[in-house]
Amino acid sequence: MRAIQFTQYGEPSVLEAVEFPLPAPGAGEVLVRVAGTTFNQVDATIRAGYLASVFPMELPHVPGIDVSGTVVAVGEGVAPDLVGGNVVAFLPPTSSGASAEYAIVSAELLAAAPASIPLADAATLASSGLTAWQAVIEQADVRAGQRVLVNGAGGGVGGFAVQLAARAGATVIATASPRSRDAVVSDGASQVIDYTSTPVVEALTEPVDAVLNFVRTTPAETAALVALVAPGGVFVSTTTPGEPAGGVRTVAVFARSDATQLTRLAELVDAGELRVDVSERHSLDDLAAVHTMAEAGKLRGKVVLTPTSRS
Repeated sequence: MRAIQFTQYGEPSVLEAVEFPLPAPGAGEVLVRVAGTTFNQVDATIRAGYLASVFPMELPHVPGIDVSGTVVAVGEGVAPDLVGGNVVAFLPPTSSGASAEYAIVSAELLAAAPASIPLADAATLASSGLTAWQAVIEQADVRAGQRVLVNGAGGGVGGFAVQLAARAGATVIATASPRSRDAVVSDGASQVIDYTSTPVVEALTEPVDAVLNFVRTTPAETAALVALVAPGGVFVSTTTPGEPAGGVRTVAVFARSDATQLTRLAELVDAGELRVDVSERHSLDDLAAVHTMAEAGKLRGKVVLTPTSRS
């Protein structure tokens, strides 16, 4: 099978196409014929070596933490009726990933893929959808009537977060660049702050009940965001942890795989209550180029990558 891997940490050019024997699933595992994977910023951070101490892994490594596809074989202890099923999963960053024609996946991570969208696009639900769910629903407990600021709404996680918060009945204020404005409004934002022209702390005139932060911020910027939250509210961040202040709870979110939550996200997609926004589609052979575009700030939302052939 064909896969993309890196044998050393470094620039996007370390990503290279290779041929592997088709792997066999072990106990508790399945073999998935990959329909799609995605680019996530953490993929680039891992590839560059910045998280080597956090996610120690053996090199060479096949990246890709999101996978959607079809189960073609199962290992010992796995129900054989999974074969032929279309699935989606969020893979551990240290395991061999989905930037390949086939991927080995722990059966306990699997959720049925939504049937109403292309199977490749379902990969966008995995890490980004779960991160948004765990930030909005699990940690912030967003409810009807609240005011919620989503900082970084133009990203893959931010888009899902806007939708989930709006679906809960909150008034959503979102930060986004002009190129993401239309998508963010479609996601349900009532107000969009163009952070390229106006600092969010200057644009907000009233406190909010929750800030959901999905962009890297300096300690000073983080403190300013926490200060926007009304007493009793919450600051949730996937990047820079905040310090509790003025009765504001602060939470750092590190997304985890959760098949039950992923199943619920897929159900919302099929019910027409959650939109999957794919900004670009590329062949897996373009993975190095996609990493380069990301470093240049040229990507918006979710980018889906698909294998170009089958073995």
